[in-house]
Amino acid sequence: MEIFLNFIQSNIELFYIVILSVFLGIEVISRVPSVLHTPLMSGANAIHGVIIIGSIIVMGEASPNNYFVLALGFIAVIVGTINVVGGFVVTDRMLGMFKSAKGPASQKTKDD
Repeated sequence: MEIFLNFIQSNIELFYIVILSVFLGIEVISRVPSVLHTPLMSGANAIHGVIIIGSIIVMGEASPNNYFVLALGFIAVIVGTINVVGGFVVTDRMLGMFKSAKGPASQKTKDD
């Protein structure tokens, strides 16, 4: 327990930054209009590709006996992949709302 408290005491500035970042993030996200929420989130989810690459690199560099790092890297790859695919699906659905219907019923001819 003393090691943990010494770690916190030596890195107290980092904890302050993380806590302030959480509050700032909540304030920024809560003020985003709902019209912009989906495009921003789908773009942010696509950035998770970086997490996938990073976790693959970490898993490649870990020793084969370090099961904790391997399991954590595997979970990061799975969750990052789900997030990336979800972001692209949301973006595709969002862009599909702006396409006009191109079916045979919507096409008018000169004979009508």
